[in-house]
Amino acid sequence: MDKKTVRDSDVAGKRVLMRVDFNVPLDAERHITDDTRIRATLPTIQYVLDHGAALILMSHLGRPDGKVVEKLSLAPVAQRLSELLGRPVEMAGDCVGPHVEATARALSAGQVLLLENLRFHSQEEKNDPAFAQQLAALGELYVNDAFGTAHRAHASTEGVTRFLPGVAGFLMERELNFLGSALEHPQRPFAAIVGGAKVSDKIKVLERLIGMVDILLIGGGMANTFLKARGYEIGDSLFEEDKVEMARDLSGTARRKTLTMLLPVDVVVADRFAADAQHKVVAADDVQAGWRILDIGPATIEAFRATLADARTIIWNGTLGVAEWPAFARGTGAMIDILAQRTQAGATTIVGGGDSAAAVDAAGAAAHMTHVSTGGGASLEFLEGRVLPGVAALQDKNV
Repeated sequence: MDKKTVRDSDVAGKRVLMRVDFNVPLDAERHITDDTRIRATLPTIQYVLDHGAALILMSHLGRPDGKVVEKLSLAPVAQRLSELLGRPVEMAGDCVGPHVEATARALSAGQVLLLENLRFHSQEEKNDPAFAQQLAALGELYVNDAFGTAHRAHASTEGVTRFLPGVAGFLMERELNFLGSALEHPQRPFAAIVGGAKVSDKIKVLERLIGMVDILLIGGGMANTFLKARGYEIGDSLFEEDKVEMARDLSGTARRKTLTMLLPVDVVVADRFAADAQHKVVAADDVQAGWRILDIGPATIEAFRATLADARTIIWNGTLGVAEWPAFARGTGAMIDILAQRTQAGATTIVGGGDSAAAVDAAGAAAHMTHVSTGGGASLEFLEGRVLPGVAALQDKNV
């Protein structure tokens, strides 16, 4: 990674303003149901505190659309972070304004202040310069450890760097190093598994990966469009009619590049889109009217397993079925097991955020992967080869 990190800065005696991604799930009683994102930032937070800085943390939570929504307050996060750190975390009543600025300036080394939800202000997502300057006034050094928001040019991710020197935190560094090295210097054979609902969401990723990988496995709802492009009968399965020709072209490109590209050979079909629907396994080219594809089948799982047996670098983005429903989660669960086995065998396995990362976390298998990205949209755009504004805004190492 060619960006400066917090290690490259002297934080002693300074107020450090840190962007984190504390957009955690809450239940109806506003209890945090998964604190993975909070835990992911602890190494950077602890480093800053251990090196004599006062820390001001800022994050968004949910989509309040520029209004104060009490149920989207970050107060539960402050409580959980305090428990994890073993020290008090003060909760600010807002994220900008004279009172917040006075509170931030009064912090002593080792103290932590969590700002209220950034998106209670519409200026955050608009990257309003005046709002960014108000945020910058709270600190003396800016650290971005929120890879999950790095693909957005918001006031707290890009605008603030116009007023404060910006460096990466350790989570940001880890994300960029793993994703970057996998794409730029992969051990081969290099494999990619791409799933999810729509081809249209992954076109740029597929176009880029086809030019890089040795193996490409396609599953999830998006596979339906590829099956249709092959002339298969897919019953009532959802597919993107306007992307059939593109799927055909991508398949043709894969053949010309002589990479191994696998589609499902059998599928789990259901008589309706419901968790308790009747379901059965059929050949991928024999889906009858009234049935729809909701998962890959057992023969496909074994074909995928055999194809990945020698892979040394594997990137996975997107579930292979309707993974939130147990009857249609077997393909995704099997892929988690396959990747865990490949990790144990010494391969580099990277789960690229979003639903696939959530499935790995829900299975308690994150520790069995080389890296599970915390950024859904950010990891997808990184795989597409796009410049992430929140990363580009940070200082280069040679500065």
